[in-house]
Amino acid sequence: MLDTRVCERARCARDARFDGRFYTGVVTTGVYCRPVCPAASRARPENVRYFVSAAAASAAGYRPCLRCRPETAPGQPRTGTERAVARALELIETGHLAECGIGALAGAVGLSERQLHRAFTRDLGVSPKAYADHQRLQFARQLLAETTLPVTDVAMAAGFGSLRRFNDAFRTAFDLPPGRLRGGGGQHPGNGVRLRLAYRPPLDWAAAMAFRKSRAVPGVEYVDGLTYRRSIVAGERPGWIEISPSRPGNALRASIHHPEPRQLRAIVARIRFQFDLDVNMDAVHADLGRDPLLAGLLAGAPGLRLPCAWAPFELAVRAVLGQQVSVKAATTLAGRLVERFGAPLEDAPRGVSRMFPTAGALATADLDGIGLTGRRARTLRALAAAVADDPALLDAAPSAEAFAERLCALPGIGPWTAAYVAMRGHGEPDAFPAADLGLMKALAARRSREVEARAEAWRPWRAYAAIHLWHSLG
Repeated sequence: MLDTRVCERARCARDARFDGRFYTGVVTTGVYCRPVCPAASRARPENVRYFVSAAAASAAGYRPCLRCRPETAPGQPRTGTERAVARALELIETGHLAECGIGALAGAVGLSERQLHRAFTRDLGVSPKAYADHQRLQFARQLLAETTLPVTDVAMAAGFGSLRRFNDAFRTAFDLPPGRLRGGGGQHPGNGVRLRLAYRPPLDWAAAMAFRKSRAVPGVEYVDGLTYRRSIVAGERPGWIEISPSRPGNALRASIHHPEPRQLRAIVARIRFQFDLDVNMDAVHADLGRDPLLAGLLAGAPGLRLPCAWAPFELAVRAVLGQQVSVKAATTLAGRLVERFGAPLEDAPRGVSRMFPTAGALATADLDGIGLTGRRARTLRALAAAVADDPALLDAAPSAEAFAERLCALPGIGPWTAAYVAMRGHGEPDAFPAADLGLMKALAARRSREVEARAEAWRPWRAYAAIHLWHSLG
């Protein structure tokens, strides 16, 4: 539930920390705005209504503000909702509901259709379908305003099967034809599709780049100052992305190079996931700040976020390579795997030349000469074979414990690896590799049991605690 007093203070102060956490409907204009909008901040208190989501404001009959553009707000916070709803939001952004239907979506998050509908109505103010339909149109608005994509491509990227259906839905929602919102200034074909991705501050981008630079998989990822590049696969087609800070404002600039417009929304969702752009940092800090040690670490580096991976399989391979070796050694091993088994990337940018190897390629790979022990090579092949046989093996589970149990059934995979994959592969906020040597060093602990006991008070944000403890080691 929204606290009206908090919303009122945030609206009047145009507090960017609340951007995307609620929306303001102005009764006198029939428009809804972001908390940072100058127009909404001047409205009289008796003339405003607060909504937990943009979809709820739209369902109540309000139109989106053309000045603050609600479609460019940071994503719906995954914190403050139950785990099943948070997972459903992620799946909706990748098109799961449109492709598979409400029954499959509910099943994927462990709920019945009725339970999912009730949870969405409680947390977001609308049904899953209403939320999904709204998000499709909001993404289309952003593409129209920020790119020069043809309207037909915009319709496909937003998940519409025909241009006529898209035009009808757009006019119904915004009372305008799509062409009236055309922008795209500064776009050039060679730059790919360029979009601005907003976040709620703080975000320590320099620290994020430092973390990724030391762990970047050679040939697949490349960090150039404050710019990050990597190869990607979406819809079984290769491409690449480039991410850098956007000025002005609290946003990143994403340049997406991929041949399929239909994959754009899923790619954007994955970028937001990879850099943890939708977390509610206030909630994380409020809970972890109760611990004196973490309070000091949070004050020193308030913008640290989970450094998530593009694909769970890639992260799982990296975790196996990193078992009982240094970060530098694991990075070297990953580079050798990519060089030998990764497919070349055509028209690649500087620092990126190959795709990460597929599970099928590694399942039967001859790993001699890579530098792996015989046991580690067998673990890697077993993991790859299991994923090749069941691509859903590394999908998120209803709980971190359930995911760990599934992964630990594979030979050579233990609790540390499972927790690390859950943390960075799925962005699980409470995943915690208690046996990690770095965490034991940061806490001056001799045994993993001591680390686990200390971390109990940090639930449900133990992954964020781990990131801060690792960061404290320099």
